[in-house]
Amino acid sequence: MEDEWKAWTTPPTHVSLALHSRLLASGTSTDIHRAPPPAVRTKEQNMNQTPTVVLVHGAFADASSFAGVVRELLDTGTQVVAAAVPNRSLAADAAYIASLVRQVEGPVLLVGHSYGGAVITVAGTEDNVVGLVYLAGYALDEGESLGELQARFPAPPLADALVYTPFPGHGQEEPGVDVSVHVGRFPEIFAADVDPDLVRVLAVSQRPLAGAAFAEPAGAAAWRSRPSWGVVAAGDLAINPDVQRFGYERAQMKVTELDSSHLVMHARTRDVVGVIREALDSCASGKQR
Repeated sequence: MEDEWKAWTTPPTHVSLALHSRLLASGTSTDIHRAPPPAVRTKEQNMNQTPTVVLVHGAFADASSFAGVVRELLDTGTQVVAAAVPNRSLAADAAYIASLVRQVEGPVLLVGHSYGGAVITVAGTEDNVVGLVYLAGYALDEGESLGELQARFPAPPLADALVYTPFPGHGQEEPGVDVSVHVGRFPEIFAADVDPDLVRVLAVSQRPLAGAAFAEPAGAAAWRSRPSWGVVAAGDLAINPDVQRFGYERAQMKVTELDSSHLVMHARTRDVVGVIREALDSCASGKQR
């Protein structure tokens, strides 16, 4: 069987030699089996591409919270990465997202929801990040913590619906504390205007946030050097809308207000995608905010 295969795949010696002679006579390379090397894109060429959208979820959620947004962006050919944020500490979460961003060839538009806004504020200083979009999010200044920013304004209803659960602290004497939202109060506080069948699933599939993250200062404020857009969820009961407005106005973002609960990407998916597309178009064309 092996001899039969060789007979089919190996040309007769006289044919190979004849072809070799003709190629030499014509000055053509005889290396007929070598494929041309792939074109190598320069860093400048990569950065001229349409940005990849990297979606960063917040506390008490996971990457699936962007499902509707992802679907619409993919339908229009937009490159998307929906990151899984560890939700362990602001510095560590930002470092993780920054490492993911560095692996993307070409420009990146970072989109952060809720606590994810704080994460992109720090991670957004990576060289290939060309813009930031905040969805009902925290736009911290350098050296500022979530707790400090929130303390400037009246506490939202979320404050008395939080559940604190200890977890073993690896290599630490004291256990850590996970923070989540009481399952029974999740719908009214997080998603009063979202499909109830979906909300009951989201309520029991929360990704908690380690309590230490609330007091951790931001190591950078990327909005100082990147064009930024902010979406205020005007009906938000998780983050005071005035917290959102304050951070966005301080950063001189282009602001869009939507009548929505905290889960604005579920309640107002098309409007959120519209803001992301506006940011994509602006960043791709080199326009400033």
